[in-house]
Parts: sequence; structure tokens; C-alpha cells
Amino acid sequence: QVQLVESGGGEVQAGGSLRLSCAASGRTFSKNVMGWFRQAPGKEREFIATITWSGSTTYYADFVKGRFTISRDNAKNTVYLQMNSLKPDDTAVYYCAATDLDYGLGQEVGEYDYWGQGTQVTVSS
Repeated sequence: QVQLVESGGGEVQAGGSLRLSCAASGRTFSKNVMGWFRQAPGKEREFIATITWSGSTTYYADFVKGRFTISRDNAKNTVYLQMNSLKPDDTAVYYCAATDLDYGLGQEVGEYDYWGQGTQVTVSS
């Protein structure tokens, strides 16, 4: 059974940092595109960042460029999201996702085949 498990969420003050982790089990995703999304209450799930299987190429939503960094450790079957300069608008449930593809930089929810259960990030002002 494939599982993606996020961790590292919590509450932080504006301007602070958090590092989210997403550990995969049940199969290896070392040759697959992975990404991070988030969903705030009453809003649709939105794309944050994606990374190719090698980690050599990444793509970010405009609202996180320069603040968030996606990375991966294929030996650990884990993808990370380093979040700096957090703002109250970043408050949401954060999800990691994986595709069955080894190419592309998916930015749509429908492009991903596997999802974690989410981790809450709350940024207070």
C-alpha cells in the first residue's frame, strides 16, 4: 500500500520558518515527479511547488518564489518543503503528492496520483 506521510507542520509567528517532510512508503518514488499543494478553509487546493525525479529542476507558484524551497532525498524516499518568511496568508493544510510520471512539472491537482493526508500550518500575526 502506497502511503505519503507529511510531518513538520505547526504554528509559527509571521516571519518564521517551518520545514515540512513527506515520507513515502510502499514503493519508491525516486524516478517520479513530486509536489506540494495547500488548501485553506473555503478555498480550492492550490499548487505550491514541484520537483523532478533527479531534483535538478523545480518550479514554484509565484506567491512562494524566494520564500519556499522544495528538495528531495531519493535515498530516503522523502521530499521536503522549506518555508521561510511565513505570512498569515500561508495558513493552510499542506499536502505532498506524487505522480507515476518521470517527466514534467505538474501544477494541477489532477496530474498527481498519490496524496498524503496533509499537515496543518498556522501562521499567526
